[in-house]
Parts: sequence; structure tokens; C-alpha cells
Amino acid sequence: MRNVSDTYLLEDANGRYIFKIYRDAHRKHDEIKAEVELLNALTEGGAKVAYPLTDLSGQQIQEFNAIEGTRYGVMFAYAEGKVVADLTDEHLETIGREMAAVHNITSAVKLKYPRKPYTVETMLREPIATIAPAFKELPDEYAYLSSASAKVAAHIEAFDLSQFRTGYCHYDFLPKNFHFTDAANVIFFDFDFAGYGLLANDIASFYIHLFLEVMNGKLTQEKADEQFAVFVAAYRTVRPLSNEELAAVPYLGFAFWVFYFGFHYENFDDWSSIFFTTGFIKGRVALIKKWADRHFKG
Repeated sequence: MRNVSDTYLLEDANGRYIFKIYRDAHRKHDEIKAEVELLNALTEGGAKVAYPLTDLSGQQIQEFNAIEGTRYGVMFAYAEGKVVADLTDEHLETIGREMAAVHNITSAVKLKYPRKPYTVETMLREPIATIAPAFKELPDEYAYLSSASAKVAAHIEAFDLSQFRTGYCHYDFLPKNFHFTDAANVIFFDFDFAGYGLLANDIASFYIHLFLEVMNGKLTQEKADEQFAVFVAAYRTVRPLSNEELAAVPYLGFAFWVFYFGFHYENFDDWSSIFFTTGFIKGRVALIKKWADRHFKG
């Protein structure tokens, strides 16, 4: 799969593996070291993740002299099972418990190498400035997005964030990034966007899935709220999650959309030029507006 990283499925008589080769424009060497370091900590702590493998010389990061310059790759254990989008209560309970188990580790670990922090600046203000050139012909859409982002930033900063739990977030907890072998067993993978910030960001990224299920007519809002409650209750059996953190989820979810808008814009020349068009921009703004209309009052 060609993406911001080149990902290969390798198979032999003993099983399957994922080999990921990073693009320098997307992830520097130290950032890759940090991802591997985080996954090692998660694996050692018993979290259910697809872990990096070690080669015969004791290395986990491979170096290649490619035509475009030095490239780095990591071999990962394959996450057995499959993606499940139609989640039962048992699936939701498993995700909640296992996400909390991941957070128990990522809230305590201190990495030697840097990862991108998730703050109001990096999730909202910087992406809004970054994507401005893409809206030259869409001033109304940009005016809405810019104004709404400023309001959301203010709302987030109005919370007592010192009481929010922090650690390294996966920041893409959508069903495409975890496999179930059965409803009681899940494996998380693709920690490419892992970075330090409010752990409630991961709660928000999972809720994005339920929102999209409602938008696609697969769930009613009432059912989505019930499923989210099951997930939250299971999470709380393993670690605390305050009502204030839950109240921040709609705002953090909005920030999630804006952050990835900026990511798509910055990386379109690598992989997303086939869809980063005027139509995509208008459609994404419309989706973000639906999120805001559904989850914000006033």
C-alpha cells in the first residue's frame, strides 16, 4: 500500500508480517525511534498491539540507501483477525478496556525521542493557517472553518486542562487500525500518529467512528450514544475518565477533523492528490459543519 509510508505484507510458511518503510518528509529518524520505543513499552506492559520485530543483529529499524535518500523501515508482527465496523456491545467493551490498558502505559512512559505534541496550537491554529492557500476559491468555507476553529480552541482552553489526564495518544483509534480475532480479543496497530497530549483525544477519535456510522445511515444517533456509553463504561473499569474529559470530546473531535485536514493538505503530493480536490474540500467542510451542528449548542 502506497501512502505516506510504503507498507508491505510479507508472508512465509510461519506467518504474516507488515513491513513499513517511512517517508522522510513525514517521519524523521528520531520520530521513528520514538514510535518503536513506545511500542516496545506497550508490548512489555502487556498491551495488545502489533509490535516491532528485532532482526538477527538486534536492530528494529532498518536503513536503506534509496534513490531519493536514506529511508528507514520497521518490520511489525501481523495483527491477526480482521476489521469489524459493526460493533457489538462485547466488541465495544473490549475496545474500552484495552484502550484504557494502553493509556495506563502511555500515561506513565517517558520516551527518549520526540513525537509531535497534540495541543490547541498543533490541532487547530497551525492547521488552519496551513490550509489557507487551498481555499483561495472557497472564501466562505474558509471563513466558517477559521471562525469555528477559533471558538473551539477557546472552549478547549476554558476547561481546567491541568485536571485532564495526559500521555501518548494513538490519535487514530478508528476500526481500520485494530483487528478482532473474536469479540473479546483485539490488537491495535498503526501508531504512526502517536504523540503526547490529552488522552481524551483518543476517546474523541473513537467517537468519530460512531459519528460516521450515523452520517452513513448505519446507526441512529440514539444507538450511537448507547454504544459510546458502553465503550466509556468499559474504559472506566480500567482507568478513570472524568465527566469534564467527556464534555471535551465534541471539541477535541472537531480538532481531530481540522488536524487531519492539515495533514491531507501537507501530504497530498505524496499520496492524496487523487482526492484532495475542490470537491473534497467542500465535502470535508460540510462534514465538519455537521459535526459542529450535532454536538455544539449555540
